[in-house]
Amino acid sequence: MNRIKLIDDLTEKMIHFDQGDVDRIQHFIKVHRFAQFLCSREQVDMETKFITECAALVHDIGILPAERKYGKSTGVLQEKEGPYYAKAMLKELGLQNEEIERICYLVAHHHTYDQIQGMDYQILVEADFLVNFHEDHMEKQAIEKVLKNIFRTKTGIFLYHLIYGQKQ
Repeated sequence: MNRIKLIDDLTEKMIHFDQGDVDRIQHFIKVHRFAQFLCSREQVDMETKFITECAALVHDIGILPAERKYGKSTGVLQEKEGPYYAKAMLKELGLQNEEIERICYLVAHHHTYDQIQGMDYQILVEADFLVNFHEDHMEKQAIEKVLKNIFRTKTGIFLYHLIYGQKQ
């Protein structure tokens, strides 16, 4: 199947999943676009790009189930609940088992920053932070710590400085 169509279909499924929650929908759309841009500029291979884009779209799929089940949606609970829903959605779209497993791994670890392995994981985390810096109104000191300890791509660091007006 055409991967561009798959990404569009996954986007639509995620909008249905989070229907009525404008903030969540806009969040994953922004994370997806940053991930797409980072993949392009970091020149990752097409398989990694596809995995990263899919993961960016479904990375927060565990929020709603966690809120329903536990009354809250901490990062740990998102990581716990998300893979089940992501797997079902990705299977329905006909992704390959290896792709589904990697995407679900990323969903299950996207708030775990001390074991980042792979460009898909790195880019997903950086794209999520590029959005969260603004959406979560993070303090400058916290942002600087994230940049120093987590960001690794030249493009992610460049984008941070460009978007937030910080000189390199």
